[in-house]
Amino acid sequence: MMKTVKAGVLEIAYLEVGPVDGAPVVLLHGFPYDVHAYDEVARILASAGKRCLTPYLRGYGPTRFLDEQTMRSGEQAAIGADLLAFLDALKIEKAVLAGYDWGARAACIVAALWPERVSGLVSCGGYSIQNIAEAYRPVSPEAEHLLWYQYYLHGSRGRAGLTSNRRDFCRLLWRMWSPTWRFTQEAFETTAAAFENDDFVDVVTHSYRHRFGLVEGDPAYRNIESRLAAQPGIGVPSLVLEGGADAVDPPAEEDPFARHFTGSYRREILEDIGHNVPQEAPGKFADGILSVGG
Repeated sequence: MMKTVKAGVLEIAYLEVGPVDGAPVVLLHGFPYDVHAYDEVARILASAGKRCLTPYLRGYGPTRFLDEQTMRSGEQAAIGADLLAFLDALKIEKAVLAGYDWGARAACIVAALWPERVSGLVSCGGYSIQNIAEAYRPVSPEAEHLLWYQYYLHGSRGRAGLTSNRRDFCRLLWRMWSPTWRFTQEAFETTAAAFENDDFVDVVTHSYRHRFGLVEGDPAYRNIESRLAAQPGIGVPSLVLEGGADAVDPPAEEDPFARHFTGSYRREILEDIGHNVPQEAPGKFADGILSVGG
């Protein structure tokens, strides 16, 4: 069922599935995806008695800013603050947080800075908190090549391209990032409607510019960004899932994330699965949630 709640600077639209008295699980999508990545995951978890809440992130779908003057920031602190505000608005004291891409980042931020609100974490892609101070350092040419879409959005041409061709651009990323996933046109179009949000382009371009230190963030989140700059550890029970066929963030042979997790932690690589783990492997994703959250 689609619902809305005023939370912080947003009116957040979200899907809710499962018993209202069930243990809460918040499912967080990334770019360029939406809440429908979790349709099957939520069905599985609801049948196990979980209350599943899947919000549209800022800039996506029916989620709206409450004030026209609010900066359309896509920085990591903003999406982390949105998630905390969402928990507060729904009076959820503690929940399992699970996400991928931007959603994993929001989940990692809340788990790191407000661990008392998190009973377990599932993060696709690992420790997703950005180290912006180090973003200027080049990585290997192979890794740089995978980030072409981010560099494209740094300039006016990329912004104009996303504005004019948002569906084609996002469909291309779906194909490139999940080369083994045979998604249907219907599945893509169901999600692509979320990209028609008036704030989508502003939020997305700001996100990919801010993470490289190219633009200023929203002063309202300066304190959170300062705390994230210290690369805080995560002490809640955590599972990192990585798609073995993820073509934008391929898993490393050695675990690069373990040092960031100070509590119970494990990492699992899912063979033949791409970037959109919950939609490509919903059973595995749901099992992972149940393993950290009981």
